[in-house]
Amino acid sequence: MGSRTWTIKDLLLVSADYLKQKEIDSPRLTAEVLLARQLQTDRLALYLNFDQPLTEAEVSGYRALVRRRLRREPLHYITGVREFWSLDFMVDPSVLIPRPESEILVEQALARLRAAPEPAGREVRILDLCTGCGALAVSLAMEAPGAEIWATDISGDALRVARRNAERHGVAERIRFGEGDLWAGVPDLAFDLILSNPPYVAAETYDDLPPEVRDYEPRLALDGGEKGLRIIRKIFSGAARYLIPGGWLLVEMSPGQTRDALTLADAAGAYGETGRIRDYGGLYRVVAAKRM
Repeated sequence: MGSRTWTIKDLLLVSADYLKQKEIDSPRLTAEVLLARQLQTDRLALYLNFDQPLTEAEVSGYRALVRRRLRREPLHYITGVREFWSLDFMVDPSVLIPRPESEILVEQALARLRAAPEPAGREVRILDLCTGCGALAVSLAMEAPGAEIWATDISGDALRVARRNAERHGVAERIRFGEGDLWAGVPDLAFDLILSNPPYVAAETYDDLPPEVRDYEPRLALDGGEKGLRIIRKIFSGAARYLIPGGWLLVEMSPGQTRDALTLADAAGAYGETGRIRDYGGLYRVVAAKRM
C-alpha cells in the first residue's frame, strides 16, 4: 500500500489477501467493511465503484483501520455498529457486542407474549436484565409497541450506550432504564416476562477466550464466576419474586450450562414448567421457566 494510486478493487484484493495471511476471520468481508467505514459508504457502493481511485488520505485512514483489526480489536468496535434483529446498534468497549444467537431470546419472548392472555388494566411488562447495549430491550420495544419495558445493568457506561440506541430507534420514551447489580436495579413491580443474556463465561476458562473477546470486550459482561453460573444462579433464585403467576423467565447461556440451569430452576421451587431451547446451530442456548 505504498505511494501508487489505488482503486477500490485493487485495495480490497491486496488487503483481503494480507488479512488472510494474518489469519483474520472473514478476510474479504473485513476488508470490505473497513473500507466502507473509511469512505463513509456501504459495501454495495464499493462494488458499484470498483475502479474509483482513492486519495492518499483515504488509503492512509484505511491502513490505520486494518492495523487495529490486526491487533485483534473486534471489527464492530472499529466500525462502532453491530446489526441485531435487522437493526443497527451502536457499540463500544463498554458493552458486549450482540451475537446472532441472542435473537432467540427475542423470538421466544414474542412467542410467549402472543400466547399469554392480555393483562387486565395495564400494559404488558417486560424486564431485560443485564441489558448491555440495549439490543434485546430495543428490539422488543420495536416489535411490541404496547409493552412497558424496563432495562437494567450494573454498568452506567453500558446504560448510556443503551439509552443512545433507544433514542436512535425512536423508543427511548418506552424503555425505562435502571442501574444496579441484578435485582438492585429493578423496580418493585410484577413482570409478565423477564429475559436476560447475563455474564456466563466460566472464570476458569476466561483466559482461553479468543483475544478479540478476552482483550477487548468488558469482562464485567462476560465473567460468570465458577462454571459461569454465579449470575445465572442469582437470576433463577430471584426472578420469581418479580414475575406474575404464569410469567416467563428466559435466560441465555452456554449450551453446557443448560442442564445445571434446569436444576437451579427446580431448586427455586417457584416454576412449574421449564425447558431448553436450541439456537440456530442446533445447540441448547436458552432455558425457559414459567412461574407457578
